[in-house]
Amino acid sequence: MQQAILSDTRQSTDLVDSKPTISKKILSITGRTNAAYKLINEGDRILLGLSGGKDSLLLATLLAHIRQHAPFDFEFLAMTVDYGRGGEYEYIFEYCEKMGIPYELNRTEIFKILENHKKEGSIYCSFCSRMRRGELYNIALQRGFNKVALGHHLDDAAESFLMNLTYNGSLRSMPPYYRAANGLGVIRPLIFVRERQIIDFIASNRIYIAPDCNCPINWLPEDKRPHARSESKQLLQQLESQNPLLFKSLKNAFSNLHVNSFCDMRFLDT
Repeated sequence: MQQAILSDTRQSTDLVDSKPTISKKILSITGRTNAAYKLINEGDRILLGLSGGKDSLLLATLLAHIRQHAPFDFEFLAMTVDYGRGGEYEYIFEYCEKMGIPYELNRTEIFKILENHKKEGSIYCSFCSRMRRGELYNIALQRGFNKVALGHHLDDAAESFLMNLTYNGSLRSMPPYYRAANGLGVIRPLIFVRERQIIDFIASNRIYIAPDCNCPINWLPEDKRPHARSESKQLLQQLESQNPLLFKSLKNAFSNLHVNSFCDMRFLDT
């Protein structure tokens, strides 16, 4: 089945056999982000979580580009965390080999743990995300990496902000960089890139992606899947249709906090 899908996506041999091109816009955005927040530096050893979806494939391609052109040296390894229920990985091996991206597949039993410990009525996503992140952290610490790279983009940050605001009662989003409790730096080089730009990168370069991106949530019935993020995405789309500058304003707001204008007693003027 996979071979049939791959052949269907490869009708233009010249385009697909050549290495993908990252747009100047994406390179400009990520270059400014890296410079402003010092995400990647001389001597860094970075472990990249590569799910095989559009975001992480662009990030892997971007890190390979930076490593080739940056005036400093760093190392990175792309790693897929297998959930233990099988998945479609051949296309990731093939893509990374073509791009010269160092890659490993790490097999785990996360899905079995999810099934055995998931509470009745709860959903996979947050628990699964913590376990997958924990696996990356453990490997990074064991093998001497000092940073973990994740493929979150501006739409992810906006959706998380809205979800935290409306469901969790907190003002929280996704920073370009933070230091985990274990001392690892966590970087998001794509945090100011729009999701539609990533979709365009995949489409224009005709890059194959597995339909379910090997995500456990796609193994659940539709009525048991989480809806908060999809609803937040839809709301943001509606708001952007009314205000085309919405995401530009959100991006600026994430860097323009007035903490003493809220009611948190830790930040009130005294």
